[in-house]
Amino acid sequence: MSLTTQELARTRSELRANFELTGLTAAEVAADLGYTPERLDATLGTTGPSDPVDVWELRDYLEQTVRDAGRTPVPFSTLTRGNKLRARMWFPLRRAPRHVFAAA
Repeated sequence: MSLTTQELARTRSELRANFELTGLTAAEVAADLGYTPERLDATLGTTGPSDPVDVWELRDYLEQTVRDAGRTPVPFSTLTRGNKLRARMWFPLRRAPRHVFAAA
């Protein structure tokens, strides 16, 4: 699935918005996912090309982590559940890990 320039821009914005809603640092997110800081930056769309499998994993991780933090995730306009089913036909998608929030 190839994205248009507008879809890429919206996806970057939605990923970034959900990242902010997690309340986590980039280092915490990267550690949960087993990514380097550079890989996380690329996957968030801030630097260079990214692996589609990483993008779907990050999307799922952010969506669940925002919910686990008691917030409502920003909806994804392109990375939808329907498109995820299609992506599974092309890519070996991974199950996203969950962040463990410390008890308050």
